[in-house]
Amino acid sequence: MYLKFYGLDSKPFSIAPDPRFLYLSERHREALAHLLFGLGEGGGFVQLTGEVGTGKTTLSRAVLEQVPPHVDVAMILNPRINEHELLATLCDELGVAYPAASTSIKLLTDALTRHLLRTHAEGRKTVLLIDEAQNLSREVLEQVRLLTNLETADEKLLQIILIGQPELKVLLAREDLRQLAQRITARYHLEPLTRDETRAYIQHRLRVCGGPIDLFTPGAMDEVQRLSGGVPRLINILCDRALLGGYVEERRSIDRRILRRAAHEVLPGRHEAASTRQPRLATAAIAVLVLLAVGLLAGIAWPSLSSPARTLMAWLAPSQPAVQAAAGNVETDSGAPETPASARPGLEAAQERAAAVSAAVADTGAVDAAARLERHLNEADAPAATAWNHLFGRWGLEAALTPGRSACEQARDLGLRCLHRTGNWNQLRQLDRPAVLQLLAGDGRRVPAALDGLDDASARLRLDGQLLTLPLATLDRYWMGEYVLLWRSPIDRELLRQGDVSEEVAWARRVLEEQDLLAPVANVLRPRFDAGLQRAVERFQAGQGLQQDGVIGALTLIQLNNADRDNRAPRLRSAPRG
Repeated sequence: MYLKFYGLDSKPFSIAPDPRFLYLSERHREALAHLLFGLGEGGGFVQLTGEVGTGKTTLSRAVLEQVPPHVDVAMILNPRINEHELLATLCDELGVAYPAASTSIKLLTDALTRHLLRTHAEGRKTVLLIDEAQNLSREVLEQVRLLTNLETADEKLLQIILIGQPELKVLLAREDLRQLAQRITARYHLEPLTRDETRAYIQHRLRVCGGPIDLFTPGAMDEVQRLSGGVPRLINILCDRALLGGYVEERRSIDRRILRRAAHEVLPGRHEAASTRQPRLATAAIAVLVLLAVGLLAGIAWPSLSSPARTLMAWLAPSQPAVQAAAGNVETDSGAPETPASARPGLEAAQERAAAVSAAVADTGAVDAAARLERHLNEADAPAATAWNHLFGRWGLEAALTPGRSACEQARDLGLRCLHRTGNWNQLRQLDRPAVLQLLAGDGRRVPAALDGLDDASARLRLDGQLLTLPLATLDRYWMGEYVLLWRSPIDRELLRQGDVSEEVAWARRVLEEQDLLAPVANVLRPRFDAGLQRAVERFQAGQGLQQDGVIGALTLIQLNNADRDNRAPRLRSAPRG
């Protein structure tokens, strides 16, 4: 209904679990990593929990799209079954034959075991994924535990992923289920989105649908966070209703007022009390109905009504500000009046058209870059050496990568260290070092790519000797957060802590003094890591968003190195663009 009005090619806030809309916040990225762990080499028993609407099902759909060819997945979406139905459903999902009339659990278990042993011999893995697992009965959970006993001498034959609401954690904490709980090798609880993540989530979904990412004002997005509590499903419901309201009022952007009215329609328990408005709303609704009835009785043809008027029945009872909007200026989030679109001068309209053309050109470039990335990932043997050679080159070094020795082993020979992490763009910006990203190809392969530069909205990858600039939203479809960066430690030790005495402590003191976090001390013969230095380290760590333990480890060393005026390490955010 409102798609053409806002330039969208599909509904951006559908509540269907469509993986193409998946926005990987830091929490969702970590949750996805846990699910992929359940599909990969780690195996074991994985538990993912989260409140209703936080995106668990969408994550599971995304995982299914990334299943490697050698992995078979059986999904159980209706957990209200008994033990026999669990085994029968598992056999059906995996194509295991069994007598249809049999009610024997042993017969089903034997058939399943033979199948798993055969597929294991063929080099295949099998994963059981159970959604809404908080609804499983105690007896079925015990049968799930028994399934984990199917194993060879060195490997489990069946890997299990349980996805459910927080009640699943309570259920598995029961004393009579402790044997099952002890077998869980990875647990993750998915939290709602933060304020900044809610903004990015809204813009991401608009971008996927080809719409303007500034369709919602900053104030409106903050209102979405307040009203929804950061729960993605509630965000979708609220934003979809707000777009309908904005369309009815012919508003090109969604502000706080429209959001609050949308909340009144779809989230009645979450908006502010507005009892004094109810009589006025009811009166306005009756007035609208009367006017429509009079118009129809007078012979006004329905097609002659404006498009918003036809939709008015879905957006009844406009508040007083809405009436003012129809009559003249409306205040935006900032309090300044906004002129209706119909009253804008011709020059402003021309400027908008020019901006739209520029945006279209930029979008075309982004599409071409995405297509080049897709081709690179789908090459049968995308070389890892190319990415690593470029990374070493940024340090002014040449590394002859040889089979049998990892790039990080050769980095140590050159006086560098590797930092392996699973994180997000913000962490990479803070570390500020070129890195190798592990991107996910369509067939599940991890393809290394050299990250050469990074700013607020885009990243620069070096692929096949060419520099490719891509929006972060595009890269998020291929990057699950895994990266490796090189760094040169300014000290010989692994870490510094209170009580250490060395020249390396003097270096740490100097950098912190330059940051005005530590008072200078003259003529120190034996630099000691004392309590004052520890407090300064903790303050520095707090400013960098690090764990405030007062110990100078790898992450703190990198950040201190960044702050050192003598540091000559290659930077990520100031990388050359040519």
